[in-house]
Amino acid sequence: MKRTIILALCIMAVLPLGAQQKKRFTDEQLLSGSGQEIIKMNALPLEYQGGNLVYLRGRDRYIYDVKECVSRKLPAMKPAGPAGMPPAGFAPAMPVGGMEEMVKGWVNPTYSPDSTRIAYTLDNDLYSIDVRTREVVRHTYDGNELILNGYASWVYYEEIFGRPSRYRAFWWSPDSKVIAFYRFDNTKVPMFPIYNSRGQHGSLNQTRYPKAGDPNPEVKIGFVSAKGGETLWADFDPKLDQYFGTPFWSGDGKRLMVSWMSRSQDDFELFSVNPLDGQKVSVYKEHQDSWIDWMEKILFTEKGIYIVRDISGWQQAYYLTYDGSVFDCLTTGHNWSMDLLKVDRKYLYYTAKCEATTRFDIYRVNLKTKEKDRISYGDYSFSNVVISDDGLNVAALACNGVTPYRLVNITLPKSGKMDKRKVEVVYNTKGPEFDKYEIALPEIVQVKTRDGLTLPASVIWPIGMDKNRKYPVKVNIYGGPDNPQVYDRWNAMQKQWWANHGVIQVTLDNRAGGHQGKRGIEQVYRNLGVLEIRDFIDGIKYFLALPYVDPDKIGVEGFSFGGTMTTLCVTEGSDYFKYGIAGGGVYDWALYDTHYTERYMDTPQDNPDGYAAGRVIDRISNYKGDKTNMLRLTHGTGDDNVHFQNTLQLVDELERQHKDFELMIYPQGMHGYRGDQSMHAQLQDYKFWYRYLLDSDLPEVISEHFAVHEKR
Repeated sequence: MKRTIILALCIMAVLPLGAQQKKRFTDEQLLSGSGQEIIKMNALPLEYQGGNLVYLRGRDRYIYDVKECVSRKLPAMKPAGPAGMPPAGFAPAMPVGGMEEMVKGWVNPTYSPDSTRIAYTLDNDLYSIDVRTREVVRHTYDGNELILNGYASWVYYEEIFGRPSRYRAFWWSPDSKVIAFYRFDNTKVPMFPIYNSRGQHGSLNQTRYPKAGDPNPEVKIGFVSAKGGETLWADFDPKLDQYFGTPFWSGDGKRLMVSWMSRSQDDFELFSVNPLDGQKVSVYKEHQDSWIDWMEKILFTEKGIYIVRDISGWQQAYYLTYDGSVFDCLTTGHNWSMDLLKVDRKYLYYTAKCEATTRFDIYRVNLKTKEKDRISYGDYSFSNVVISDDGLNVAALACNGVTPYRLVNITLPKSGKMDKRKVEVVYNTKGPEFDKYEIALPEIVQVKTRDGLTLPASVIWPIGMDKNRKYPVKVNIYGGPDNPQVYDRWNAMQKQWWANHGVIQVTLDNRAGGHQGKRGIEQVYRNLGVLEIRDFIDGIKYFLALPYVDPDKIGVEGFSFGGTMTTLCVTEGSDYFKYGIAGGGVYDWALYDTHYTERYMDTPQDNPDGYAAGRVIDRISNYKGDKTNMLRLTHGTGDDNVHFQNTLQLVDELERQHKDFELMIYPQGMHGYRGDQSMHAQLQDYKFWYRYLLDSDLPEVISEHFAVHEKR
C-alpha cells in the first residue's frame, strides 16, 4: 500500500502543473476573498527619485533600483508640519486637510500657492485668512440661499467641475495675489424638494436643480485682490444662455483662461481674460453639429497648452498657444480615451485606446517630426503611468483579462529604437497558489449589430461547463454615451462566485460606448435609448444562438444609466431579457439635469419627438411581470442626482397597467448605496438571481456571510 502511494506521488511530481487536478475555491473563499496566496495586494507607482522608482504597497513605500533591478522598503514618511501650516513641499493651491479649523464652519479651505493665505467660503461668500496673523478678509457680501460666491450651483458641481471639486468655485493666481471666482445666481433655477424621513416631522432638502429645458443659473466671473477691495468682473454677459468650464491660469500667471459653451453645447470658445480690467480675447473656437466636450486632461507650458479634441471623429492631441496664434495637431489614428501624461522638449507622452478599443497603451509623439512610438508592449492594458524626468524610464501597471496586475518598469533606449527597450517586472500580484486553482477567466468576443457594426463583449464561462446542458446568463450593462464596460483588464476574482455556481457572465456595450469613436457615439444624438437597446438585443442574440445558453434564464443588471437600460431590456426587450435589477435609473429624460441631458438630447422644447421616444415609462407594454419576466427596481430617496421621482413615476405606470414588479427603497439613500444599505442591496441581489436564474433558495453560506458582516 505504501509503495502505491509513493509511486502516485512521484508520478504527480513529474507531471506538469496543468496536468494536475486544480483545486476549486470554497464558498467561504469566494465570499470573503481568495487571500494573498492567490492574488497579492497591488502596488502603485508614485514617482521617480534620482532615477529610481518609488512605489506604494498598502501603507508602505518601496524604492526600485532601475539598474540593479532590486527593491527595498523606505522609512515611513514624516508627519505634516505644525497645526495651521502646510507640510513641507505642500502643492500650490491645495485644499487644506488634517489641520485645525481656523474659521468655524469654513468650506473648501484652500492654500494660496505661497502658503501664506487660505481662501474659503462661508455662508456663500468668499473669504481669505492670513495663516500667520489670522487676519480675515471678506471678499464678497451678497451671498445668500440664491447667490453663491465661490461655491458651485448644483449642475456645475455635478456635470462640469465634478464631485471631487466639493463645490469649490474659486482659484488662486500663481503669484497668490488674486482669487478668481464664479458667482452663481440661482434665482430662476427651479427648486426640487428631496424629502428626508428622519425624525418626527421629517425635513426637505431644497436643491436648485435645473431639469431639461429649465433655466440654468446665471454666472459671473470675478477677480478679487487677496488684500481686499472691490470685485472686478470679467467681460461676459451673465444673461446669455451659456456655460463656463473650469478655468485655469496661463503659464505666466497673468491671464485667466476661461472655457465657454453655448446652452446647446455645439459651440465652444476658449477666452483669455485679463484680471486687471476684465477684458477677454478669444483664442480658440470650435463648432460641432452634435455636441462638444470640455477641455480636460490639459498639460500646461509657459507659452501654451496641450489638449485633446475629437473634431476629426477620433481624439487627437493638439498644441494651442495662449494667444491662439498656433493650433497644431500632433497625432493621427483611431485614438480614444486619450490621457496626456507629460511633455518635455522632445516628446509628448500619452495613453490611449488605439491598438484595441478594450485596452490602454502608452505612446510618445515627437513634437517636431510627429512620429509616434508605442512605449507599451504585448496585448496588455496599461494604467497608473509614471515617467522619469529624463523620459528614459516609464512605470505602469500592466494586465489583461487573464493576467493579474504587474508593476513594470520600461527602460527606453537613448537611440529611440523601441525594439531595444527593456522591461522589468518590479512586482507581480499573481500569488504562489494562483496556478493551483481553477479560476474562470474572461474571453473577449466580437458581436455584430443588425446594421453591421462590430462591438466587443466579454464573457466568463462557468467552471467545468458541460456544453450538453443549458446555463443561465447574467448580463452587466451601463449603456451611457462614452462610458464603456467591456475592457480587457484584470477583474476576474470579482466574478468567481457565479462562475463556480453555474452561471454564464456577460458584459455588453453598445455603439455609444466609444468603440466606434465620436461618430459611433453621435448616432444616439437626440434619440437616447433607441439604438442602444437594439444593440443590447443584438449582443444577447449572439449568446442565445449558442446551444448551451438557456433562453428563458437571461438576467441583466445596471445602475444609473445602466438602470435605465436594464428596465428597457426587461420590458421592451422582454423577448430576450427575462429578469433584471435596475437601480437609480432615469425613466424620463425630462426629469434629468440640463447639462447632461441636453448635451445628447437638446431641450424638450427643441426635440419633443426624441424625448417622447426615449421615455421608458411609455415603453413597458411588453413586460409581463410574472415568474417568466420580472423587474426589480431600487432607488435611494435622498438621491440628488437621479431623483427618486423617476422610479415613482415608473411605479405609477406599472401599477396602472396592473404589472407585478419588485421594489426596494433605500431611505435617504444616495446615488449609489453605502454602508448597511449597500450590504442589504448585495444580499437582496443574490436572492433575486437565485430565485429567478437558478430556481433555488439562497445558499445558507451567503446568509451567514452577510450576517457576520452585519454584526461587525
